[in-house]
Amino acid sequence: MLKIFKSKKDKLPKSEIITCEPQVTKEPRTKCGKPLVLDNTRWERRLHKELMSLIKEPPPGVTVDTDSIGQNLSEWKINIAGFEGTLYEGENFQLLFKFNNKYPFDSPEVTFIGNNIPVHPHVYSNGHICLSILTEDWSPALSVQSVCLSIASMLSSCREKKRPPDNTLYVKTCNKNPKKTKWWYHDDSV
Repeated sequence: MLKIFKSKKDKLPKSEIITCEPQVTKEPRTKCGKPLVLDNTRWERRLHKELMSLIKEPPPGVTVDTDSIGQNLSEWKINIAGFEGTLYEGENFQLLFKFNNKYPFDSPEVTFIGNNIPVHPHVYSNGHICLSILTEDWSPALSVQSVCLSIASMLSSCREKKRPPDNTLYVKTCNKNPKKTKWWYHDDSV
């Protein structure tokens, strides 16, 4: 403690006590005492690792638009080519992945973007994709690569190019974020 004495002119008490104990900020720790790694760092590390893996060893027909990423790891553009022998052979599509700081515990927001949105029974004309692993069946064990493979597989198994039956109504009334849609998964045959 430090005592400060003031002059009589101030007409304040003769002494005032001020505590000068340094404020110690405690670093957040886990239950076992280890320093807690902030989620921000954890999700960025995971995204960086996935990005490097996808660039070095991409699945067939998948490429990362590295120019679109730059310093912003929270949005990726990924190109997918239609596989040979499918309805989408020779066609190229672009996906937009948006991540939040809860990734991988929260799924990314994934939509088709650009002029060539595939005509498919599970893809709406605004680019929204009806695929269970993008919402309720998401698991932290999944990755961007596994999502790309699932979408490529979904496109490859399609037997007829057509829009979902409720496309017009959905596009007019849906939320901008497809993750806010309560999807009804009723057709695994496409």
